[in-house]
Parts: sequence; C-alpha cells; structure tokens
Amino acid sequence: MPEQLIRVYVPATVPMLTTLRSTGELTIATAHAVTPTLREWYAEGDEEELEYVAFTRAAQDALVLLREDPAAPHRRVVVSADLPAAAVRPGDGELGSSTVRLAGPVPLRAVAAIHVDSVDAAEDIAAAAAVVTEAAAGDPDAQFTVDGAEDHELEWYDVSELDTFA
Repeated sequence: MPEQLIRVYVPATVPMLTTLRSTGELTIATAHAVTPTLREWYAEGDEEELEYVAFTRAAQDALVLLREDPAAPHRRVVVSADLPAAAVRPGDGELGSSTVRLAGPVPLRAVAAIHVDSVDAAEDIAAAAAVVTEAAAGDPDAQFTVDGAEDHELEWYDVSELDTFA
C-alpha cells in the first residue's frame, strides 16, 4: 500500500528558495494544510475550496516572513509540497485552523510547485508586510492594506524553474 501523502503549503521568501536550491531542503517549523479542524469549520467547502483557504493562509504567513527579513525581495512565496503523513503533525487544534507542524525540513523531491508574486506586486506586498502584525491584532486600516496584497494572485512555477529565483 503506498504511503499516504499530505499536501502542505509552506510560506517562504525568495532567499528561502535560494536555500532550497542550494541545500535541497526548506527548513521551517509550520505550514498549512487541509486539517480536520478546517474541514469541520468549513463543512460546506469542497476539497478545492479548502485547499485554497490553506494556500491563502500560507501566503499571509509569507508576509510575516517578509516583515522579519526586510532585505528579502517583496514577493510572497508559497511552496506546495507532498509530505508523508508521518512528517506532518497537527497544529494548534483551534476550530478552522489550517496550521500544521512539520517534523523536519521539506526535501526538494517533495516539492510539487512554487508560487511567487510577480515583480509588479512588490509595492503592495511591501506595504502589507509592514503592517501584517497590526492587521492580525485587529487594526482595520492595516487589514485593508493586507487585503490589497491579497488582490495579487501568486504565479505558478514548476519545481524545475527553481533556478529562476536562486
């Protein structure tokens, strides 16, 4: 019987893609996935809608990473990867949460796709990264700025195109 794989959405930055290319792995503690608590919270959602919620939350977490690394190019990155179920642990367990904890680094061989903002989104992404913490704390003006970043769709790249960013 083949090993069960779980699709995870890993928030990242362009410098993290460089590390993924050079070391063959991406080290981060948390990611997002379709979890039982997300399914329970969004019971009417189909699989595609649930995946989109998890993906969007990973893109929001990428804003936090950008705030922590102001030298990084202002582009959100989400790495889609298929990991063995044993490598993915439940996150906070809060109703509606898509957060999962990763047991170890994400190997390059597990990466299914890379999603990156276009260069023309940089100004909106920089503004959102600057206020993402305030938005999470409930500041409506900051949330408006973060929502503006979410108007930009991340572009899809095959894992073979990793050199584009490294």
